[in-house]
Amino acid sequence: MAANDNPLILVINPGSISTKIAVFSGSEKIEQETIVHPQEELNAFHSLWNQFEYRIEAIEKFLTRVKIESPFDAIVGRGGILKPLKRGTYLVNEEMIKDARQGVRGAHVSNLGCALADRIADRYNCEAYIVDPVSVDEFEPVARFSGHPAIQRRALSHSLNLRAAAFWAAKKLDINANESNFVVAHLGSGISIAPIKNGRVIDVNDASSAGPFSPERTGGLPLIPFIDLCFSGNHSKSQMIEWVMSKGGLMAYLGTKDLKNVEEKIEQGDEKALNVFLAMAYQIAKEIGAMATVVNGAVKAIVLTGGLANSNKLVTEITGRVMYIAPVFVFPGELEMEAMAEGILRIFRNEEAVKDY
Repeated sequence: MAANDNPLILVINPGSISTKIAVFSGSEKIEQETIVHPQEELNAFHSLWNQFEYRIEAIEKFLTRVKIESPFDAIVGRGGILKPLKRGTYLVNEEMIKDARQGVRGAHVSNLGCALADRIADRYNCEAYIVDPVSVDEFEPVARFSGHPAIQRRALSHSLNLRAAAFWAAKKLDINANESNFVVAHLGSGISIAPIKNGRVIDVNDASSAGPFSPERTGGLPLIPFIDLCFSGNHSKSQMIEWVMSKGGLMAYLGTKDLKNVEEKIEQGDEKALNVFLAMAYQIAKEIGAMATVVNGAVKAIVLTGGLANSNKLVTEITGRVMYIAPVFVFPGELEMEAMAEGILRIFRNEEAVKDY
């Protein structure tokens, strides 16, 4: 591919009740919109993939409104839960779409991303891509052991943001991200903390059931008490999953998953809110320290990203505990749109080779 520093890129990121769309000219974002899908409209669809044409129509209306004059060079969709893959940027093909539709490793709204990108790419006669999907798996062998052969640790994470944040930190340090080690913490409704060795996510906590507690997830729990709860006869399997995935963490302790609300409680003198807040920061810092041991402490930088990184109070608490390991960089916000665009830019600038699924 001939080098192109400023391709026109359309980024598509399907969420549970929204579709985020952005247009980039090179690294410059020139348009962005979050299309919110009312729950009553989504309820009319009996399955996730029944929403496909509905979301395509919303994307096409956006494209009509913004009136982009130049043709797109690439369309990129959010990469979902596919088969285990190496890091990088992948061309969308029929096998990928088939696996996404079948949910080979689980159903998730991000699975729509590759198919949405492919449909829009047909319209503009360009290629469709995904970047660092959820199922990127480059674990080192020792990282897969859980403690029992019936359960293997899984490589499912916020890999898109984790790798992008490492690249941004490397740029700040003027070093090669693919020849350096970082510990990156994606801090959102779920928390992923990973050691990134020469560009590879070689370990990570499972954000659905391990690591620190988050605004709505429990993270890792003491197993015997948890098993006792499961077999108490007082809770169904679905209730226990709900506790772990959406009614744990800040929500369970304080009745809110809004960190700003928690900070307001602290300012009003709420001691319980303060202790819970400090415990979450403590657990995040402890996981960062644990992941630094994976690369023998040879860490160029610790990177904090995700929505919770907008909290100066949380960042300060974490930084105070981990700054002895390495300098701390903060890139607040989800930044998924930027991360997908950056993945495409690395291809067009011949910094990486595109991969086949």
